Amino acid sequence: MSQRRRSRRASKRQARAPVFAALGDETRLSLVAKLCSGRPYSISQLTRGSKLTRQAITKHLRVLESVGIVHSVRSGRESRFEFDPQPMEGIKEYLDFVSAQWDQALSRLKAFVEE
Repeated sequence: MSQRRRSRRASKRQARAPVFAALGDETRLSLVAKLCSGRPYSISQLTRGSKLTRQAITKHLRVLESVGIVHSVRSGRESRFEFDPQPMEGIKEYLDFVSAQWDQALSRLKAFVEE
């Protein structure tokens, strides 16, 4: 593999790492699940049913927003948050790549064991 190709892969991994880190929190995963419905939610709506304060929810939303998973739109005096699937496409692509590598490794192991 060429140095340029390795460098490109490393760069992609570095770009995806913050998305994985943002999704590494149970509260943020829950927020993403709610936002995946396709409609915008206010902080009040996202706080409803949660033990967290509006400030805590806002802090989690800002982390998700910083990596591009959600974005906010002003609506009067409040912000509404929407899910942006684009960063998740990169994550899916990476997980598909890793999955293919595991499939190949397991196939090689199976062939070795069956010899």
